[in-house]
Amino acid sequence: MPPRHRFFSPGRIGAIAGNTLLELVRQKVFYFLLIFALALIGCSFFMGFLRPELQFQVMKDVSLGAMSVFTWLLAVLATAMMLPKDIEDRTLYTILAKPVPRLEYLLGKLLGVLFMLAISLGVMAVLFAATLYIKEQTTIAAALGELRQAPPEQVAEVVRNVKAATFTWSLVPGIAIIYFKAALFASLTLLISTFASSWIFTIVISVAVYLIGHLVPIARTYLLETDGSWISKAFLTLLTLMFPDLQLFNLTDDIVAGNALPPGLFFQTAGMGCFYLAIYTCLAYLMFSKKEL
Repeated sequence: MPPRHRFFSPGRIGAIAGNTLLELVRQKVFYFLLIFALALIGCSFFMGFLRPELQFQVMKDVSLGAMSVFTWLLAVLATAMMLPKDIEDRTLYTILAKPVPRLEYLLGKLLGVLFMLAISLGVMAVLFAATLYIKEQTTIAAALGELRQAPPEQVAEVVRNVKAATFTWSLVPGIAIIYFKAALFASLTLLISTFASSWIFTIVISVAVYLIGHLVPIARTYLLETDGSWISKAFLTLLTLMFPDLQLFNLTDDIVAGNALPPGLFFQTAGMGCFYLAIYTCLAYLMFSKKEL
């Protein structure tokens, strides 16, 4: 009799997640962080002609946009190559012969990608905060040099305005929303890779879903405000249900403007990300459980 094992073991999932994270590090996926750092430094150097308030707004806009794009790329590229690589190297057969249930294998792989995304986004956030702080101190030093003869009250007000334009509490939930969006796409890419013929096909479909997700609000508006045939309404209804509304994750404008992110909006957006992550993961398991290896 083969040894009995539990169907769900957090220890085995953690081990697979750790090995996945180690493999991703060896594949040098963190080179995206170098590109992000160069983009951030270049942005800070080419904004000297703007007013200090606009400089901070542009820096935050560019940085948050770059963080969103790079984490999305990391999620798609890292996840798309996991299953094909394990099948090609025959690592998958070794793991499933332990025996390890396929659900644990998928959860471990996905968890490893989520760990990698958290580390990458955390490093980007630290670079972002350090660049903002350096820019803040440079701006304050320049302002103090120009206001040597000004009253102390005016100097204190200028310093206070610069600090208020630099860091806002809405940056923290804004970065968290970027993570939820990337995690959603990691689970979606994992789902596609369970039935895709190659990792290139997986990436193409993931990019297509990314584009469609930004068009979901237009489809919903057309569905609610126009009278079309039942076929078009059924198609648009299916489209709005299958694909997440990615425009809900675009909160950069309010964050850059310094507006506080309402807690209700944050939890609603994060909840939608977790909902689609769970749905895509369950569908990935259903597809992978029937896949012949």
